Amino acid sequence: MTVVDIPGSKSVTARALFLAAAAAGTTTLLRPLRSDDTEGFAEGLGRLGYRLERGPDAWRVEGRPAGPAAGEADVHCRDGATTARFLPTLAAAGASGTYRFDASPQMRRRPLAPLTDALRALGVDLRHEGAEGHHPLRVTAAGVKGGEVTLDAGQSSQYLTALLMLGPLTAEGLRITVTDLVSAPYVEITLAMMRRFGAEVTREGDTFTVLPGGYRATTYAVEPDASTASYFFAAAAISPGREVTVPGLGTGALQGDLRFVDVLERMGAEVRVTADSTTVRGTGVLGGLTVTMRDISDTMPTLAAIAPYAAGPVRIEDVANTRVKECDRLEACAENLRRMGITVATGPDWIEIRPGTPRPAEIATHGDHRMAMSFAVTSLRTEPGVTFDDPGCVRKTFPAFHEAFAALRRAW
Repeated sequence: MTVVDIPGSKSVTARALFLAAAAAGTTTLLRPLRSDDTEGFAEGLGRLGYRLERGPDAWRVEGRPAGPAAGEADVHCRDGATTARFLPTLAAAGASGTYRFDASPQMRRRPLAPLTDALRALGVDLRHEGAEGHHPLRVTAAGVKGGEVTLDAGQSSQYLTALLMLGPLTAEGLRITVTDLVSAPYVEITLAMMRRFGAEVTREGDTFTVLPGGYRATTYAVEPDASTASYFFAAAAISPGREVTVPGLGTGALQGDLRFVDVLERMGAEVRVTADSTTVRGTGVLGGLTVTMRDISDTMPTLAAIAPYAAGPVRIEDVANTRVKECDRLEACAENLRRMGITVATGPDWIEIRPGTPRPAEIATHGDHRMAMSFAVTSLRTEPGVTFDDPGCVRKTFPAFHEAFAALRRAW
């Protein structure tokens, strides 16, 4: 058995930083993820005037229920979607101040309009300085009264998460009606974490009700990143007799992306989930399947990258939102698989991959960490020669990924 220690969840770390910054008191975050995205989030909080102490295994955040200490600030969100969507929302809840947010060219291309439209509907003074619905933007804070708002979260659940976390900071609370929602398990993470920080939030069908009252500081342990774990679970699934155990991700895990192991089990891998760990073992049998991955779409590239090793076609459906991630992930997966000699077809929200033997090729990452990490798994059973045009893009979520994956190879 090979035990792999996965760094903290990016999604959980970003939410915890928002909640800690908004809470009354000082919060300690245990084992937060240290990566370009989370460091960018922490840096943004610092520019807004929040005080953070970052140690190797714990971060302390002094909360400010009244909002940012800085009266004005320029915040660069780097490539981080959570930073780019959560921090303007946090700043809007402040009593006063003017804050400008910008991001990398990659993040500037990603959509923001559903969230900023909703904030404007709630009375937030928000202006896009370039293309409407994209960064850069300027927020003039004057508090948020609250009320009712309708939101389309069909492109990203982060729009809903941002509004949910804003709710307790409003004067009257929020009632959010969602017309469409993708990656729903991420919203469940948000609800559970908000309650842990003392908020009252309920859901009835497509309507979420958040009461005012703020947040309370706490000590919060960040669980390992389930999306990152998917690469190591997939590696075991395509390696007969090999086994990977990830501690810290068990039956009580918050992250829906752990359901990726259910897909591997359907294909023929052995899966064991205990209270505090998950293990995947390759059986030498990997069957094709058709699977809907709307709720776990961040693991779509992982499945696409190992699909050629299945005995039959692998068809992944209902993943249109992956076209507006760090890159168009559907087409990027198809492009790289074709470079490796694999037959692939795509549609508006699906990809189908035929069985084959991948040949060595240079992987076009498009600056997307998930392209690099997914196709590192493909390379396990490909003759030497698989390279990456930008291997360093993994710094976004797992700076030490290549070293960890090399250690797995050595262990096997």
